Amino acid sequence: MKTKKIPVRMCIACREGRPKKELVRVIATEDGLSVDETGKAHGRGAYLCPNVDCLDKAKKIKAFERSLGASISEQSYSAIKRVILRRGL
Repeated sequence: MKTKKIPVRMCIACREGRPKKELVRVIATEDGLSVDETGKAHGRGAYLCPNVDCLDKAKKIKAFERSLGASISEQSYSAIKRVILRRGL
């Protein structure tokens, strides 16, 4: 019997490859950046490790601008941070 292939994605901050389900997907919308909870929303997505250190590093090195072509606002940053903290609990 064949084993099912697990998709691996790379974190935009630490560049570590992890299974897709473990990462947080961030997409660019008209309102700015938002978190894709389902992992199936339309549009280009960037993946981020579920820890605040990677979020801070991604903001510092401007990884969102490079991967999505959109800068991160404070409102988007706090929304992504809330999702990461909620996942960690």
